[in-house]
Amino acid sequence: MTNQFDLTGEQREIQELARRFTADAITPHAAEWDDKHIFPRDTIRAAAELGFGGIYVSEASGGIGLGRLEAALIMEAMAYGCPSTSAFISIHNMGAWMIDRFGSQAVKDKYLPDLVPMNRMASYCLTEAGSGSDAAALKTRAVRDGDHYVVTGSKQFISGGGENDIYVTMVRTGGEGPKGISCLIIEKDMEGVSFGAQERKLGWHSQPTAQVNFDGVRVPLENLVGAEGEGFRIAMMGLDGGRLNIGACSLGGAQRCIDESLRYTKERQQFGQAIAGFQNTQFTLADMQTELEAARMLLYAAAVKVTENAPDKTRFAAMAKRLATDTGSAVADRALQLHGGYGYLMDYPVERFWRDLRVHSILEGTNQVMRMIVARDMLKQ
Repeated sequence: MTNQFDLTGEQREIQELARRFTADAITPHAAEWDDKHIFPRDTIRAAAELGFGGIYVSEASGGIGLGRLEAALIMEAMAYGCPSTSAFISIHNMGAWMIDRFGSQAVKDKYLPDLVPMNRMASYCLTEAGSGSDAAALKTRAVRDGDHYVVTGSKQFISGGGENDIYVTMVRTGGEGPKGISCLIIEKDMEGVSFGAQERKLGWHSQPTAQVNFDGVRVPLENLVGAEGEGFRIAMMGLDGGRLNIGACSLGGAQRCIDESLRYTKERQQFGQAIAGFQNTQFTLADMQTELEAARMLLYAAAVKVTENAPDKTRFAAMAKRLATDTGSAVADRALQLHGGYGYLMDYPVERFWRDLRVHSILEGTNQVMRMIVARDMLKQ
């Protein structure tokens, strides 16, 4: 018997597949990737062999055509080993989905056969130095010239910047505001594309992040995704799924922190007993797990709404992202406290999760912007 709050048998199989892959290919190596700033390209390609490079790309386009709940389960499972690597795969999936969902057949045929197996990897380029939360104010401009657009501008904080091959880029083809924005696919080796130095980050050390610069880049008209002026809508629809995935990465990372804390507090002795025996420790662990389960339930519910294109999907994605990422950081922080001085050492994994999960409340829309989205939707009623 299953009820509406249970995963189906197929969903459990997908979850178990992702967990096994993580245990074998990610968890044993994640600390080294973090310490040495290694981008684990081969491991990421191995994930794509399981279909994780095109999770919600349609089967007709070579993907595995799953829903957003299945995607969240995969991201959560992989983040148990390394949130940074899981999030990188999520961003690639967002780019591939946007091409599959809104691109012409010619664009799909040109890019998806390489993107689904992650022979080429995709970045999502929206944020600029002067437009983060105010994304509709972006300045990167694309001007038509014959059968090309000429693109000039730059994008900031781009995951995969300098390493990835495909940049799904929001550009201004019209006037000010969201209706003047279009979506173009720009390739790494097009003339005029260059990259800033790799950013030195608090966490997310297993993935490259850099500024992407466009200096008069000539992009074929056929690389337009959707119609002119639809770019902002496409970008926001991509973010509904991206927010679920980044929330799921927080769930997976936080669950790992709880499990590490259980192990540590059972072993660590103080005042003549294991610190797990103290009521204060037990209350802390109970609150960590309770709050995480609440965030997980909301995220799974939001994922179903996005899959089903429910009218309140954006509100639920924003609520779920806000709660899951804030809860993830709070759980990691308490896990570090339970480890005491050892939690501050790189010999134990909780400090890495503490660093990696912190950025989740900033990217894919800050958690302050999530509150704005939710409140505006409430006030419309």
